[in-house]
Amino acid sequence: MYGPMETKRVRRLGFRKFARKRGKMGEEEKTKKEGQEIISQFQKLPRLVVFDLDYTLWPFYCECCDEDEMPYLYPHAKGILLALKEKGIDVAIASRSPTPEIAKPFLDKLGIRSIFVAEEIFSSWTHKTEHFQRIHRRTGVPFSSMLFFDDEDRNIEAVSKMGVTSIYVGNGVNLRALRQGLSEYLRKSEPSSGSRHK
Repeated sequence: MYGPMETKRVRRLGFRKFARKRGKMGEEEKTKKEGQEIISQFQKLPRLVVFDLDYTLWPFYCECCDEDEMPYLYPHAKGILLALKEKGIDVAIASRSPTPEIAKPFLDKLGIRSIFVAEEIFSSWTHKTEHFQRIHRRTGVPFSSMLFFDDEDRNIEAVSKMGVTSIYVGNGVNLRALRQGLSEYLRKSEPSSGSRHK
């Protein structure tokens, strides 16, 4: 039924936990594959996709958690991150969490911290404009080549004014939001019909 390594893991974790973990890994793979298929449908892609943390990648506020807790992501989050990376699109974090000392270890526990080319996690009244200035300085990616996902309208509005394609996610990032974001990025990247000469 299982290979020798899996049998040891089943004994150590217990069958139910192992089955849940294996099922979760299967879902991540499925989401990653679907994400890659969505990405492949677009000829013009952002160079960098930036994610908020709280209620975008995970369904909680870091400041309400204890650093010893085991965090978890929204169901599609990890698969989307992996799909973007495998398609050569960099990812970054822009979070106004006042507790980076909890957020960063959570990213480590989830095994995703190394995926991000930039992590801007600090409390701010600037609605993430300062976060994006720092990300731009660190990566050299122009704002017009970025796509951003967040759960707060005020952040979406402020960052959009900088030229970043920004997408509101009401219940965490998912494949539908990824498709919407890439569609909106493509639409904004195309020359407007009003600029053509007669």
